Amino acid sequence: MKLAVFGSTGKVGQQIVTQALSLGHEVTAHARRADKIEAKGPNLRIVEGDVLDSTSVREAVAGQDVVLCALGMPLRNKEGLRARGTRHIIEAMKRANVKKLVCLSGLGAGESLEMLPLHYRYLILPLILRHVFNDHENQEALVKQSDLDWVLARPGNFTKGTHTGAYKHGFTEIDKSISIKISPADVADFMLGQVASDAYLHQAPALSY
Repeated sequence: MKLAVFGSTGKVGQQIVTQALSLGHEVTAHARRADKIEAKGPNLRIVEGDVLDSTSVREAVAGQDVVLCALGMPLRNKEGLRARGTRHIIEAMKRANVKKLVCLSGLGAGESLEMLPLHYRYLILPLILRHVFNDHENQEALVKQSDLDWVLARPGNFTKGTHTGAYKHGFTEIDKSISIKISPADVADFMLGQVASDAYLHQAPALSY
C-alpha cells in the first residue's frame, strides 16, 4: 500500500517508516529535515516541510492509501503542534479523498484516564505531562469529529526495547499484569497492523506490555 507518515523522525515515526518498508509498502515520509530519517530504500519518498505548512502536507498526502500520524513534541512545549498539525493532515486527506487515518495518542487521553493508577492521574499527568495530554485531547477531538476512517492508538509510557509483536491492546482497565509501558517499535507494529484492518475502526485502543 501507499502510506504517508507524519512525525517520521520521532521515536515511533522512525519505526513506522522502517517497518513499513520491510513489509513492502511504499512510504512517503513527511519531515522538516530529510537527513533525520534513518531508513533508506527505493520505496521511500521524502517530502520536506513543516506539518503546519499546508502545501507540504497536501503534497505528502496526495495519492496515498493510508495516513499514519505520529507527531510529537517535547514535554514542556505549549504550542499544540499535534492538534494543529493534525488539523492540516485531516484537511489534506479530505482534499485528496484519502479516508484511513491511524493516529498516535496516549494512554490517559479521553476516557482512558480512568484506567490509570492514582499516581498517574493526580501526579504524573497534571504535573509532568499536562501539556502533552492537553494537546492529545485536542488532537483526538479533531480526529473523532472528522468523517475519516480513523483509529487512535493510546500507548503507555515509551520504554527501551525491540520489536517483539508481543503486547496487549484494546484492554479497558489496568491490572497488575499490565506495565503501562511499551516500546516505540511495538507501537509502530500496532499502528501498521491497522492499515488494512477494521478491527479498531473508530476506536481508541490502549497499548501496553
